[in-house]
Amino acid sequence: MPPPSILQVAINVPLSRRFDYLAPAGQAAVIGARVLVPFGRKDQVGLVTGLADSSEVPGTRLKAAKAVLDSTPLLSEEDLWLCQFCSDYYHHPLGEVIAAALPKLLRLGKPVYPEMDFLRATQAAETAIDGLGRAPKQAELLTALLDAGGEGLSAETLSELMPAWRRVARPLIEKGYARRERYRAEDRQLARDLEAISGPALNEHQLDAVAAVRQAHGFESFLINGVTGSGKTEVYLHLIADVLDEGRQVLVLVPEIGLTPQLVNRFRRRLGVEPVLLHSALNDSERLAGWRMARSGHAKLIVGTRSAVFVPLKRPGLIVVDEEHDGSLKQQEGFRYSARDLAIVRASRADVPVVLGSATPTLEMLKHCADGRYKRLDLPARAGGAEPPKLRLVDLSRSPGRDGLSDVLLSAIERHLNEGGQALMFLNRRGFAPTLICGACGQVAECRRCDARMTVHAREGMLRCHHCGAARPIDRECDDCGAQEMRPLGEGTQKLEDILTARFPGREIRRIDSDSVQRKGAIGEALEQATAGDADILVGTQMLSKGHHFPKLTLVGVINADQGLFGTDFRSSERLGQSIVQVAGRAGREERRGEVFIQTAFPDNPFWDQLLNGGYDRIASEAMLEREQAHWPPYARLALIRASAHRQTDALKFLETARGLAVQAAGDRLRVLGPVDAPMAKRAGRFRAQLLLQAHDRQALHRCLSDLRLKLEGHPEARKVRWSIDVDPVELL
Repeated sequence: MPPPSILQVAINVPLSRRFDYLAPAGQAAVIGARVLVPFGRKDQVGLVTGLADSSEVPGTRLKAAKAVLDSTPLLSEEDLWLCQFCSDYYHHPLGEVIAAALPKLLRLGKPVYPEMDFLRATQAAETAIDGLGRAPKQAELLTALLDAGGEGLSAETLSELMPAWRRVARPLIEKGYARRERYRAEDRQLARDLEAISGPALNEHQLDAVAAVRQAHGFESFLINGVTGSGKTEVYLHLIADVLDEGRQVLVLVPEIGLTPQLVNRFRRRLGVEPVLLHSALNDSERLAGWRMARSGHAKLIVGTRSAVFVPLKRPGLIVVDEEHDGSLKQQEGFRYSARDLAIVRASRADVPVVLGSATPTLEMLKHCADGRYKRLDLPARAGGAEPPKLRLVDLSRSPGRDGLSDVLLSAIERHLNEGGQALMFLNRRGFAPTLICGACGQVAECRRCDARMTVHAREGMLRCHHCGAARPIDRECDDCGAQEMRPLGEGTQKLEDILTARFPGREIRRIDSDSVQRKGAIGEALEQATAGDADILVGTQMLSKGHHFPKLTLVGVINADQGLFGTDFRSSERLGQSIVQVAGRAGREERRGEVFIQTAFPDNPFWDQLLNGGYDRIASEAMLEREQAHWPPYARLALIRASAHRQTDALKFLETARGLAVQAAGDRLRVLGPVDAPMAKRAGRFRAQLLLQAHDRQALHRCLSDLRLKLEGHPEARKVRWSIDVDPVELL
């Protein structure tokens, strides 16, 4: 029988359907291969997800694909299954899901194995350097080639070293000192083996955790609930080593790759392999190379951020999700997926264990453990015998702060520094001050595109909106009353750095936030300085709380702890507890016991009693009771439908339509709340609103969403708004 002639193609467009095309003349396409197809007024790269003998579209209207881009499947059956699962569960168009799973160069139709130019020094080059005294650029280039040895340097690397290298290389090639060669990219991108070093002996709890996972036969979910400094990474290392010895691959997901150089370096030293990294800071070619190595099996260990959950694996053996509680593992724009949850789904499909680690697990994971679905492995003590830090509450009504720092905390900083320790001041507000206020009338500088206040960045002389990115020079006079009495109010990390610099002259103070580490490599340098103890006082935001080990750090000050006490989100107390416990865990991880000073204007709030007398376990237990009574996750399932438009009425009208369709589809099987304005009703010039769907029956919720999405895609009101469905939202913003 002749092969099917109809290609069912998923295209990167916001429509929940596949598109039928005729196979191009003389070319056969297989499921999982890319094709170039005409779509609208331009050509698009799509992926073949099915083959058929007939189509609902009349033959006279069917267009032919222009080219088949892959002779073999780009995505395997398992990879396509994961994409289809995501499309079904998150109610997102399959074409956009597949696009999110592929490196950018493949989405653009580039070849999987591009040929790459390399420049290599010849044998004659070693004696030629001295004769290039009048050609310093040629000498510089030839020196770089000789330093690279026989491997040579790729065109991409050369462009970074010397943008005009091609012009400089021409005379070197003509003289026979260098030669250009072309290699297929895959042949040049093998992971190199390193010499592994042994680590510390495991304690009793670590040994029990390793043994429990080793006993797993096939898929099983494990939650390593270990206090900060308990040695979760050592458990990971032993489990990963087992899998690598079996010749299988390991995928490790981390919240932010730039913040975990210590983790990556430990993997490299202890396991004897070069981890392949996958994250947004790589260029397109580097991302494609890493993706290719994982797909071919050359990459033994893959470490990446949330998008790495889609990377193809030839021989999967284990998946690890570090800091499973971290919100960065949830994609918040476009295709809204949870990398943690997909890691569990993927491990189940591949029939391999998945290990989740955290000192402050989410309530969802704790509920799974309580229900027996996941196995909880506790690491209750710090590795090496280190004591947990001592937490102290500073009542700001009795010890008022000066520029955000109480006398009690300032005295503690001085004491710890004099004893040779290191201090960390945690303030989750970047910039100089969160507000610019008029001293005459009290008017506050607002963002003109958002319902938000502008943040003062004094060193740049700018006001910046941390929500939409808008910026303008600092206002010299009030827009409301005209008085020239504008002044910063409150503290940000920049101001705190200035205050500490003045208060502790001669001490090395290092600020680490997203403003101070924008330059490539800056975060690594800053953390290396902090780890070495070269910085006496660290000032930073949430970035400093994520898994770092600072040997000399003995004091942590939490400057504005009250930010999370009165949040509008039902997860506020859980997140505040996670934040404080995580940053407190940086203190006293070696010989000296650490101290943590938490400044608050509300010392009688019940939250502080829970934290000081029961730690995160009690916070989680109290929150779990509240959630059960209020029917919030993990005791219910949520989906949030968001809409934004240039006119507020358009967003609300669209969601009123969605509400009517949802009630019609699900009846009393789910609760529909809204529509209402989002907590930040205006952002980046668009008005935002949302509709919340709440259900006890997950299947009822998904049936409703499936029906709802198809109806909304074709509804006239949908043309006036941008809208999305967020299943299992982690933020109701």
